[in-house]
Amino acid sequence: MSGMRNPLKPRQGVAREHLSAKHDDESVEKALSAVPVERAVVESAYLGTDTSGVDPKRVLLKMDLHLIPMLALLYLLSFLDRGNIGNAKIEGLVESLNMTGPQYNWTLTVFFFTYCVFEVPSNLLLKRLRPSIWLPSIMVAWGTVMTLMGIVQDFKGLLIARLFLGVTEAGLYPGVAYYITMWYCRTEAQFRQAMFFSAASVAGAFSGLLAYGIAKMDGVGGYEGWRWIFILEGILTVLVACSAYFTIYDFPETAKFLTEPERAWVIHRLRYQGSKESGQMVAESEYFKWRYVREAFTDWQIYLALWMYWGIVCPLYGTSLFLPSIIRELGYTSSTAQLLTVPIYITAAVLAVAVAWFSDRSGQRSPYIFACMCAIGIGFVICIAASARGGAPGVVYAGIFIAVCGIYPAFPGNVTWISNNLAGSYKRSAGMAIHIGVGNLAGAMASNFYRTTDAPKYLLGHALELAFVAVGLCAVVGLRWNYRRINRARDRVPLGECDEMESTEKGDRAGTFRLDDV
Repeated sequence: MSGMRNPLKPRQGVAREHLSAKHDDESVEKALSAVPVERAVVESAYLGTDTSGVDPKRVLLKMDLHLIPMLALLYLLSFLDRGNIGNAKIEGLVESLNMTGPQYNWTLTVFFFTYCVFEVPSNLLLKRLRPSIWLPSIMVAWGTVMTLMGIVQDFKGLLIARLFLGVTEAGLYPGVAYYITMWYCRTEAQFRQAMFFSAASVAGAFSGLLAYGIAKMDGVGGYEGWRWIFILEGILTVLVACSAYFTIYDFPETAKFLTEPERAWVIHRLRYQGSKESGQMVAESEYFKWRYVREAFTDWQIYLALWMYWGIVCPLYGTSLFLPSIIRELGYTSSTAQLLTVPIYITAAVLAVAVAWFSDRSGQRSPYIFACMCAIGIGFVICIAASARGGAPGVVYAGIFIAVCGIYPAFPGNVTWISNNLAGSYKRSAGMAIHIGVGNLAGAMASNFYRTTDAPKYLLGHALELAFVAVGLCAVVGLRWNYRRINRARDRVPLGECDEMESTEKGDRAGTFRLDDV
């Protein structure tokens, strides 16, 4: 194909402008220092790196084994620390601090205000300060806050602690979701996002088991059982964070577990993945410009995708924060309610990974997201019908089970789909943070869906979740239709009419970039 370029030939644009005709060692070193973000590309092109012997499956396996386990552990602890207040509630937190139902809901809500505000700056700092420094540091901070939550004495103290928990946890999920896109291509990302995100499902199950055991410490050291839930889980987070400084890798360019040809292969395919379907290979921009951040804030697709995100995340937070209480209100004891959450989350984790594998294998996002969101809707319809009739706690539990099994597979697909359609490293960084940050305001809304006054049926909460799911389904259809419309228009542009440098600057708005439209 005329527009295709040998990956080992020098690319046009910024790097080429800095290279002399002789390409001797001195000129190469000058070029590398002038354009550090393109270092591996230049090394591959001019220092004779041969990638023909690279085994793609072996490289991906090495990346999976070195990256995913620690990322999953970080998110497991994050979700555990964020949602354990639901477990603490049924162990006596509200009564011990003399709080009302609305006050408890406020402690849930304020977390998401600071969580949302700090996500964009955190994602921009991630690349500047290196993941191996930034992610463990914020982890130490939120683990400390979590531990201190175990010694609060009143509503005000808990409220302030939750505000700071939002600040410190803000950088983890959008940071790791973006971090995955710096290692994996569009057709591989959802499976890895799911393996990482399924840790949230495991956290839900582990939270119930852990809370059940820790609550038995009631009275130890003069502290109630719910206080020990915060203290011990916070200390665990800090200990894991200290080890994370030595186990998180920064970028493919510096990954010591990859050989030089493997690094060159990984970097090249990431640079050109968005344009390869157009037949004209154009590298993505790796430079920071405030213009890319502004473009992210004004990108229509992020705001339409927010409704899809809310249709998944409202049910996610509603169930994670209130599931133990909902089950207890069905007539089960606190200990049984904790344990009954376990099979729901374990099943959801398995489904999340399985659906992501099929989605990546087929190269399709929207059909799987749409089907999973339909499952969420069906689950809440069952909850509403059974709760309204009364006397059927098993049916309500089944409805929640179905809903959660739709939530966890849908979420990685939703995040992967929008990240695939944002090009330019820093625009993707900012765009994903906006999408996830503003999207997590759904947590603030969901925190108030399940009011104490609505117990035990919680009809209002279930109905509001169902409404968000319905709007989210419409957003999925709207995104797919618009992506296909834009791609058809770009397909009509003849090859060679798009300037390479201009296309690099435009990112996902370039005529050479093909949106993930299925």
